[in-house]
Amino acid sequence: MRLNIALIVVLLLSNYKIYSKSKGVAFNATSSFIVQIDSFSTKYLNAKKLYEKEEYSSSLRLSLSLIEGNNTLKTEEIILANQLIAKIFFATRNNRNAIKYYKKTLNYLNNYSKDKTAFDSKKNIDFKYNDIIAESYLDLGSSYYRLNNINELKKDKDSALHFYNEVDNLNVINDNVFQVKSRAYTNLSVIYMNDSLYDKAKYYANKAISIHKKLGNKVNQAAALGNLSSINLSESNFKEAKRIYFEALDLIRNEKSNEALIVREKLYFNLAYNLYILKDYKAYDYQELSYSLKDTLRQKEFKGIIDEINAEYNFNVKKNLLLKEEENKRLKDQRIFWVIGIVSIIIILSLLFWLNYYKLKQKNLGLKLSQSQLIQNQNIEKIRSESQARILNATIDGKESERKQIAETLHDSVSALLSSANLHLQATRSQFNGKTPIEIDKTQEIITEASQKIRDLSHTLVSSVLLKFGLEYAVKDIADKYSNSQITINTEIGETRRYHQNFEIKVYNIIQEFVNNILKHSNAKSAMIEIAEIEGKLSIKIADDGIGFDKTLITNKDGLGLNQIEARIQMMQGDFLIDSVKNNGTVIHVLLPILEKEEINLV
Repeated sequence: MRLNIALIVVLLLSNYKIYSKSKGVAFNATSSFIVQIDSFSTKYLNAKKLYEKEEYSSSLRLSLSLIEGNNTLKTEEIILANQLIAKIFFATRNNRNAIKYYKKTLNYLNNYSKDKTAFDSKKNIDFKYNDIIAESYLDLGSSYYRLNNINELKKDKDSALHFYNEVDNLNVINDNVFQVKSRAYTNLSVIYMNDSLYDKAKYYANKAISIHKKLGNKVNQAAALGNLSSINLSESNFKEAKRIYFEALDLIRNEKSNEALIVREKLYFNLAYNLYILKDYKAYDYQELSYSLKDTLRQKEFKGIIDEINAEYNFNVKKNLLLKEEENKRLKDQRIFWVIGIVSIIIILSLLFWLNYYKLKQKNLGLKLSQSQLIQNQNIEKIRSESQARILNATIDGKESERKQIAETLHDSVSALLSSANLHLQATRSQFNGKTPIEIDKTQEIITEASQKIRDLSHTLVSSVLLKFGLEYAVKDIADKYSNSQITINTEIGETRRYHQNFEIKVYNIIQEFVNNILKHSNAKSAMIEIAEIEGKLSIKIADDGIGFDKTLITNKDGLGLNQIEARIQMMQGDFLIDSVKNNGTVIHVLLPILEKEEINLV
């Protein structure tokens, strides 16, 4: 896993003045020599001051003039002048020229080291030979790595690694050199981390940490620990990364310097990301701390810029006092013109803003009104739909109740009366000694036929099998009655029992309507009715191998129809699902809460 540069920027904070903008490599920005003002070229000192003020063009012109056509310079002066030129090109990211002059500096340093008579400790120049060579190696490596970031040439990265390793190979016990080495180790760890060579990256990160710890620089040590955390983050070692982040933060807990604030802000930011990966809600707290510190640092930066502008402005005011009165008047008139122009523009922009705001507000009000109307219409439609469903169910309930009442009347009253009449006729037949009149025989036949038709009509209105034996046998009766040479209807009924009679009638009618639809529309050769009781609910599954249909296009004016069935199931607080594909059969699922049979209390 490769991290975004924003996550590893804390690595760079071992140098506070100049950072690479690519792949997180830190670059040197420190001075390696101390010069006594009364003993060195005034021209060189002016060039150095311009460099430190970041006036690089002026500094470069002066520095180049020092070495061009000047044969009187001492070796130390030539070395320092070439190094200053290299530093200017490095600071302005002119990497090719920076490499050129750093190599010149190293060549002069090499010749200087061979000339044993050139070194005189009593000279006025406090010449830091080891510091210069260490910093030259570091900046050479950084220049090559910058080129690698631009061109992605392997040779540039190899050159960068070579010069960073040259820094590592310096056998000098010197605090300044140690600082340079720590920066080289930081850069090496970043390069190896970007190449996913995490063991090497950790090795050099730990070396940097060791140096900062030895030198007692807690801020740099915390930054280097942040580097090590980022490497663990790259390896997905999130818990170890978290531990090291907290160690780094604890190290600079009482540090108040601007550099410490920068390091702490980056550590908070990276720790927040690490905690986010670990799904720790405290990530947001540390993210807020990071943002708060960043705002504080930005305010300090702005304050410095404002102070600099104010100082420059005051200087210009003093100069303007020496100008002619006419020029002052012209500038004053020009300022008034610009003030009036700016104020006018601000007023126009404000009017445009408020006009746009007013239009936007009106538009939002219109949208809210439309949304309110839409919601109101939806509520009305919902109420209408529910009302229609209730009316439909009331109608169906009335029909079922009426059919049940008629069936019971036919079965219990009319059928019983016909049976009684038939018995009376049979008794009358025995009273005749001879031949029984033919009218009695015909009357008995008519009564028998009427009784059969009444039984059939009663069964059609409400299944007598359902009323007597329950849902299981009634469904089997449906399957047996409707099966023929063209379609076979099978049943698979699990453990069921008797339920509330109204509930059984409703379920029976729903199943009968689905079977009627299969017979009329499906062209199926076989169908299956499955019923099972599952956790207090009755599960019904009806499947066929017919031609299927599109539910949205089906209308059924005969019987209940799908819409009416769906409304009935909805009122019974059940679930209804149709899975049908054209030419691939249909499967219907119904799940209904069971209405238990009423218990009869015997006294």
